Amino acid sequence: MQRNKIGLASVLLAILVTTLAVRLTIAASDNASKYTWTEPVVEVLSEVEKRFYKDTDLDALQVAAIRGMLEELDDPYTEYIPKVDVADFNKDIRGEYVGIGAAVRPESGWVMIVSPLEDSPAYKSGVEAEDLVVAVNGKSIWQRDIDDVIDELMGEPGTVVMLTIERKGDASDLPRGAQAATITDAVQTDNGEAPGPMTGSVRFDLPITRDRIITSTVKGIHREGDSWNYMIDPVDKIGYIRVTQFTGGTVPELFNACRSLLNDGMKGLILDLRFNGGGSLAAAIDMADLFLREGVIVETRGRSGPPQRAWARPENTLPDFPMVVVVNGASASASEVVSGALSDNGRAQILGERTFGKGIVQGLYNLPSGSGQLKITEQYYYLPSGRCIQREDDSTEWGVDPDPGFYVPMTDEQVTNMLRLRRDEDIIRADQTEACCWDDPAWIRDHLGDPQLSAAMDAISARLITGEWAPVGGDTPPGTLDLAALKTAERTRELLVRELVRNGKRIEALEKATRGMTPLEPFDLIPDDKPLEGGHIDIRDAEGNIIATLKITGNDLERWLVDAPVAKETADGSE
Repeated sequence: MQRNKIGLASVLLAILVTTLAVRLTIAASDNASKYTWTEPVVEVLSEVEKRFYKDTDLDALQVAAIRGMLEELDDPYTEYIPKVDVADFNKDIRGEYVGIGAAVRPESGWVMIVSPLEDSPAYKSGVEAEDLVVAVNGKSIWQRDIDDVIDELMGEPGTVVMLTIERKGDASDLPRGAQAATITDAVQTDNGEAPGPMTGSVRFDLPITRDRIITSTVKGIHREGDSWNYMIDPVDKIGYIRVTQFTGGTVPELFNACRSLLNDGMKGLILDLRFNGGGSLAAAIDMADLFLREGVIVETRGRSGPPQRAWARPENTLPDFPMVVVVNGASASASEVVSGALSDNGRAQILGERTFGKGIVQGLYNLPSGSGQLKITEQYYYLPSGRCIQREDDSTEWGVDPDPGFYVPMTDEQVTNMLRLRRDEDIIRADQTEACCWDDPAWIRDHLGDPQLSAAMDAISARLITGEWAPVGGDTPPGTLDLAALKTAERTRELLVRELVRNGKRIEALEKATRGMTPLEPFDLIPDDKPLEGGHIDIRDAEGNIIATLKITGNDLERWLVDAPVAKETADGSE
């Protein structure tokens, strides 16, 4: 018997060794084929290094090669994040970073505080909206790149950064801890002479201790100090919660907001997911699970494995109050998972317009070489009904539709007004004066001028009175979505044709201007002694406010800036 056991063990060991040898052979073969695949790339790089007529940036070529390969996948969401960009990327994805906690933008050569963030070091230190930062750690930031300033504001938890702030008013308006301003290079900087304080303003130094910042993604209807009021209708006890993104902190924030509303007697809830571009799938599943006791939340299907389903659990489920989810064409990804799960399980009414149609599951992988990260599409989302969220070029059905009788479109003017009011309410001001009557539902409806939100309030009010959902809008007209897609495509074509015409006129003018001149070397249209480099392009909204600044990244630009490469510099970023 013992001999048989030894014999069996020998056979199993032989099988294991043989299997391992086969796997190693296959792995070695796979690796060999991959290295063979890269040989032409290496050969081209070698020839470029030896023969190209000017020096090359090898790092830039590497990034371009990777991005070119990924572009062939024809998936705009799969991307390579170089090591230098990983920190900023993770900050956006996780909503977490170390800094002072403030939203900023460029302003007249300085950096303006748009708003301190709730419970942040900046807020606790006395930083206010519309403060101008004129120096960091005693060094003037006059006309400096805002990304460089942001880098200085960020750092390690517990470290102190000294901000020199200019504020309208006098010394009596200074926060506790403010000191006399000392700027070592305030008179003359590398970027020219910096201006002194404006009339009616005062400058002071303010030390701020950096800390870990978790960006809030859950907002209410109106600011009260640095907190939110979530009760939009104090009479009918209707709550309102707006979720701007799905991060690791979103669901705990949402749960606390709902508990606060329930303690105040909430009878119905409006969940606003408009302009929410998504984020963490895990956060979306957990959010839907807050409102569902049972049922499928979402299913994912891909090439690399069997379909996976996420199910609701009865633990920690919130009470079953009437609920309306407001969505629009900019509600995407995780927003569509939540709204679709609540709709298909009969938990909420969906109001507004069809969602964007971004139904992809993405993995984020650190490359073994340490050169960066790869964000890659691995699966598609499917709603409990089996409907695929993702919109393809030939899709006739995608995303999440409003319920019948709950289709409520908005004009561009109405959307612009809504976003302007949102932006104003997001700002934490030292003097939080009341606009008027935030405890009056009728005034709120008139003040906000938001037909989708008003319709959601009407729907819940009627439901509380009659026990039934009554239509507050219409049904999606046949062909509406196709017409919208057609308009978008036609607009894109119009812009392309317009740019081709402009380019043709530029070429014609240049041909006339250069007729009879000695030809220049290719791409060398600007004399070497007078290079046209750098510069910025300001993007403004309808009111003339700067909403983004583009930094031109190319060298020796042609004077008419044809095909000038640009990079996004800022758009009210947080740091």
